[in-house]
Amino acid sequence: MSELLPSGDRPEEEAAVQDAEFGPEPVLPEPVRQRVTVLAAAALPGLPADEMPVQMRKVARFAPNRRARLGGREIAAQLASDPLFRQRISSRIVADAGDLGNAVAAGVAPGAADPVEVAALAYLARPEGWRDLIEEAGHAVQAEADSAAVAHQVREAEQRAARAEHDRAVAKVEADKLRDELARVREELGQVREEARSNGKALREAHAAQKRASDLLATEKGRAARVAADHDAEVRRLKTRLAEAEALAATGKAAAKDARAADDARLWLLIETIGQAASGLRRELALNPSDKMPADFVADAAADRPGSPERSQARAQDTDDPGRLDQLLALPRAHLIVDGYNVTKRGFAEMSLEQQRKRLITGLGGIAAQTGDEVTVVFDGAERVHGLPPAPRGVRVLFSRKGDTADELIRQLVRGEPAGRPLVVISSDREVADGVRRHGAYPMGADSLLRRLSRS
Repeated sequence: MSELLPSGDRPEEEAAVQDAEFGPEPVLPEPVRQRVTVLAAAALPGLPADEMPVQMRKVARFAPNRRARLGGREIAAQLASDPLFRQRISSRIVADAGDLGNAVAAGVAPGAADPVEVAALAYLARPEGWRDLIEEAGHAVQAEADSAAVAHQVREAEQRAARAEHDRAVAKVEADKLRDELARVREELGQVREEARSNGKALREAHAAQKRASDLLATEKGRAARVAADHDAEVRRLKTRLAEAEALAATGKAAAKDARAADDARLWLLIETIGQAASGLRRELALNPSDKMPADFVADAAADRPGSPERSQARAQDTDDPGRLDQLLALPRAHLIVDGYNVTKRGFAEMSLEQQRKRLITGLGGIAAQTGDEVTVVFDGAERVHGLPPAPRGVRVLFSRKGDTADELIRQLVRGEPAGRPLVVISSDREVADGVRRHGAYPMGADSLLRRLSRS
């Protein structure tokens, strides 16, 4: 080979060959390997074309910012396998490194120099003891990595301590909030207990008043019974005297007629006395008129009115006869309760819900005006709309609240009425009819009301 090279290149070639025979390539630390690749990639375009291996010519054409990243593997392989190429490119890199390069080429590692840079230059220039320089750089890199790891662990420990302190502060704040909340709950509990005591006292007073009223009613019933007994005794006495008068009729019609007239007068006077006693009893037991009906209390507690946030024994059989409905509505103080959508979807299903409601409410207004009865129509609240026109006089329009149905609201209305009041419930729902019948209402089918409305 020495015969083919120019005389000026022979020492360089011989040094490269001797270096190749020195021993196996050392394993470079990763930072040193990357720095060697970067230095060689930067110096690669400076080599003459005849000194550049064929494999490196393609890499030399890469852009400077991409050469080390894309051609780093080829450069590292060429440096390890081609001592002559390494010798040529190292001379340029050492020259570019200035004093640091000259010191490393002389086998000296300045104390203030970067150990990675020193190891990279030593690997390329390979002065005497270059393996020791690389080993020292590896130790320094490892020490820096260990120091960085320790520093990272310290930072993590500090962060964990900060988070723990923050969590402790947050926990303290939450504990203070919980203590405040507990105090508030205890205060509210005390208020509730006080209200419960007040309500209990009011309930006991109401029970006492009810007992007094019951005692008064029993007294009046006893008085009425005594009056009735006196009346019966008087009637019996009068009948006896009437028989005696009839027995004496033979003595003369005039005397008998006078006696009978006297008896009749006394009987009339007795009956008038009983009537006045009964009127007095009615006055003593009379209750003040109420401005709210029982259905209004049920509506306030379990229903929504449009435009605002809002018992006895079985007495009739189901029927769709409008004549029977007229008879029931003719009862005094009757209350008509209508399952709204049950009627409209049976009679006006082709209309919109708004038109169904309007037509039914208008028809019920006519019934209320004709009969003077109390009328309540109930719709499911799930389809409630705002802006409904005002209901006709005598008609109460209700919507069930969220979570309840019109059927349940109807049953509550029936249960809220006093025993003995005539209640008429219009619904073709068998479950509704059976439920209200058990509470003494008259269930009627939807067809009975539809026929009644068709006559209006």
